[in-house]
Amino acid sequence: MTRNKLLILSFALMQMTLFAQENKKVQELDTILIKSTRIDLPFKENSRTINVVTSAAIKNSAATNVADLLQQVAGVDIRRRGTAGSQSDLYIRGGGFDQTLLLIDGIKMDDAQTGHHTMNAALPLEVIERIEIIKGPAARVYGQNAYTGAINIVTKKKLSNKVSINLEAGSFGQLNYSATVGKEYQNTSIIAHAGSLTSDGYRANSDYENNNYFLKGIFNKKNQPIEVLATFFDKKIGAENFYTTNPAWNEYEETQNSLLGVSTTFRTEKFKISPRIYWRRGQDIFLLKRDDPSFFRNLHITNKVGVEANVSYTSEMGITGFGIDISRFFISSNNLGNRNRTMANLFLEHRFTVWDNVDVTPGVAVTYFSDFKFNAFPGLDVGVQLTDNLKAYGNIGYTFRVPTFTDLYYKDPGTSGNPNLEPENAFAQELGIKFNTNNFSGSVAFFNRDSDNLIDYIRPNTTVSIFTATNIAEVNTQGFEFEGAYSFNLKDYKQTVTFGYTYLNDDILDQNKDLSRYSLNTLKHQFITRFASKLFKNIKQNIIYKHAERAIGSSYNVWDASVIVDVNKFSFTVTANNIFDAEYIESGFVPMPSSNILFGLRYNF
Repeated sequence: MTRNKLLILSFALMQMTLFAQENKKVQELDTILIKSTRIDLPFKENSRTINVVTSAAIKNSAATNVADLLQQVAGVDIRRRGTAGSQSDLYIRGGGFDQTLLLIDGIKMDDAQTGHHTMNAALPLEVIERIEIIKGPAARVYGQNAYTGAINIVTKKKLSNKVSINLEAGSFGQLNYSATVGKEYQNTSIIAHAGSLTSDGYRANSDYENNNYFLKGIFNKKNQPIEVLATFFDKKIGAENFYTTNPAWNEYEETQNSLLGVSTTFRTEKFKISPRIYWRRGQDIFLLKRDDPSFFRNLHITNKVGVEANVSYTSEMGITGFGIDISRFFISSNNLGNRNRTMANLFLEHRFTVWDNVDVTPGVAVTYFSDFKFNAFPGLDVGVQLTDNLKAYGNIGYTFRVPTFTDLYYKDPGTSGNPNLEPENAFAQELGIKFNTNNFSGSVAFFNRDSDNLIDYIRPNTTVSIFTATNIAEVNTQGFEFEGAYSFNLKDYKQTVTFGYTYLNDDILDQNKDLSRYSLNTLKHQFITRFASKLFKNIKQNIIYKHAERAIGSSYNVWDASVIVDVNKFSFTVTANNIFDAEYIESGFVPMPSSNILFGLRYNF
């Protein structure tokens, strides 16, 4: 009770002050181009279920990292093992953590070691322009790992000679600090960021130190612009009960993730050609006993080098997109061995309209893996513009995922990989409708996914302790979701209410669920609502409510809130998480923290 009173008092004190704030123009959502890699379309014209988190929404949210931000999106399930995004698994509409693809400015960040490291590549919020969330089968657009959907983080182009210093401190010894710099030259734009997130931990052995560095340059702007992107993230995490329930072991993990990419775009009246080359590196050290590395230690070092080119051609027949993506993946590991994999993808799609209000986009992806040979995955999107504000859409497609090296070769006393695994594949369908006006937007979607050869870790009976990677014969996933946002004015200031609900039913056919890890902790019901209000020129408030019910385990309700006060060049923030002390687990055996508070100060000049 004392902690809750402190939170309420903090918000009350923040509300009692009134200052002036400059008005800023916000890009309308309908005009944002969704960067699919080949055919770029305004948000309103897309015939898929897509969420866009804009830079304005990011700034006004109660989130301090991408993992917490994505938890506010219906249909996205972020299962965290702690705070500050130390380790988070990413799911869209069920599925597994290996089945959602993360992209940074269109660069595929898939890791052939394991999907556990997907969110290690997530960028600091200060450099993000928007986040595009594409739900449903996306293999024909992105290829490998876009089994249940894809998330593309789009970085800012420039910051217009700006310097921003941020300092945050709060519960559990949290101390976060960062600096972001934008510099504009006559023919060059530079963005640089460096930051650190640290904490003593909210329970034994949950401390962390997460450092992040980001650099982006756009050169030769007046002629042929060339973009160079570089990132480096280093995490040191007390990993208590991440993978075991033994309290005496004090597990520990260190990860590194880095990216270097170079790209450009050539444009003519009808052609757009975008070549890119990139290098992604990952490193993972795991100790079962933090103070005794010799007891059990895993070390994995991964490298992925890729080159790709995407082309679109506009004609009277519509827009044709085609592309090629070739990459090679290397891993050096004391557990998985020294291995490599060559991947090649060919993409072809064409968008055309009939009767002026019907758009049709068929496409296909043809893939080659050096250890799994060729596969082809066609898909089709159809949209019908019923009125200026109302659109119905549907899509069908085949999607796939090849086993990771962890699936194939990992060994420990409780887990065994299987070198005889086959790729996962699925046939997915979706029907939806979306409505947009100036002050209200809403969408409803129904989806179904029939999976074959889904990879799960199972055991023959409950007396066996080892779970072995196995292709399950068939898994069916059905569900629906609806989302809405309503804006209204109060005292001449905009107030916004957003809400979303997702229902999922994973049916593992011909499989005893007691012997399967796949069904554990599966999200079944999810409801999220957020009220973003502004009663004075310089004060903004957010209240976020999240309800989740999983197939196994009790449901839980979590309330978060934030207040942002702008004073000239300063911004003061108070962020409160889990205000009412909900007890819950999102992943494995790791309880999430009790109510906590974070105070922040940002200075822009």
